[in-house]
Amino acid sequence: MNINFSDRALRIKASEIRELLKLTDQPEIISFAGGLPAAELFPLEQIAKSANEVILTHGDKALQYSATDGYLPLRKAILEQRLNKVGIQSNVDEILITSGSQQALEFTGKLFINEGDSIIVESPTYLGALNAFLVYDPKFREVRMDDKGMVMEDLERMLEEDSNVKFIYTIPDFQNPSGVTMSVGRRKKLLEIAKKYDLLIVEDSPYSELAFDCECLPPIKSFDTEGRVIHLGTYSKTFTPGLRIGWIVANPTILNKFIMIKQGADLQSSSIDQRIAAHFMENNNLDDHIKKIIEVYRARRNVMFAAMDKYFPAGIKYTKSSGGLFTWVEFREDIDTKELLAEALKENVAFVPGGSFFANGGHPNYARMNYSCMSEDQIEEGVKRIGKVIEKFYR
Repeated sequence: MNINFSDRALRIKASEIRELLKLTDQPEIISFAGGLPAAELFPLEQIAKSANEVILTHGDKALQYSATDGYLPLRKAILEQRLNKVGIQSNVDEILITSGSQQALEFTGKLFINEGDSIIVESPTYLGALNAFLVYDPKFREVRMDDKGMVMEDLERMLEEDSNVKFIYTIPDFQNPSGVTMSVGRRKKLLEIAKKYDLLIVEDSPYSELAFDCECLPPIKSFDTEGRVIHLGTYSKTFTPGLRIGWIVANPTILNKFIMIKQGADLQSSSIDQRIAAHFMENNNLDDHIKKIIEVYRARRNVMFAAMDKYFPAGIKYTKSSGGLFTWVEFREDIDTKELLAEALKENVAFVPGGSFFANGGHPNYARMNYSCMSEDQIEEGVKRIGKVIEKFYR
């Protein structure tokens, strides 16, 4: 049978991370591959209580269709408990609930990208965003990063050369995959450059509250006086990813277009999930829960760093991330981390090869390692196994 897929469908590629997660579901695998929060820290009793209360008290509404823009008490909770707290002065009419922030990324591509448009991304950047944008056939323009985030001189030079840029995509806090945080000065400079060239900024902010060794920095959106920053948030890393609750904060003109796209995609995010989340936020203190997971993740990160110092050969560099879920490892230039992974899997340990995080390819000597979802003992043992594999490549 001849199946005539669209050109757009033919551009879709399987996520390397999602494919890796299939392999690492096996219980004997120590996995540093996924960006998974620690499931044992989910507040199960409180969520069960909220779910029970929602079903018994408002089941007829919780299981019914609801508004596309989202359940109003949930949008209010996001505004008051999450956005206002970090300096984003918005209102509930500028918030759209999405099915995770991944859906927000896909909608962003659909809303803004025409074939051949240039999109500015960090180098490296989140693979899920690249896959979401890729189906709309843009040209990715990669901007180099250093330990303070996107290098603004390189960004401005690129914008002077390319007048077809549609938006700038950034993950300013504990970036995925690099673990780097953009300085406050560069956040302000990025907004200044966006104003100069009349561009939108898409600020992806899933990790900003997971700060271990520093204060949470103000989001770029908090400096925005023109409505040119589209801010994406989620409960996936601070609460639970299974409820699939993310949000878009944008000026009304842009948000109305997002709402139209969502109507065509899925009508609305899950009514019952939104009500469970809203009930939880009303009756529990999410900040207290975040403090608990930060303590666990900080300890696990410290174990990973100490183990890499102990078991990895000299000369291997890694990001000493001050929060979030990841560190970014740089190996010798002749090392291909896909080959390294193949050998690591024989030792029942996994990570993500770094090449896929570069929009235009190359850079096979990098790897992303997650420290949030394995125990301290597993982290120690897993890094030891990887170190054993690396020795074969560094002879």
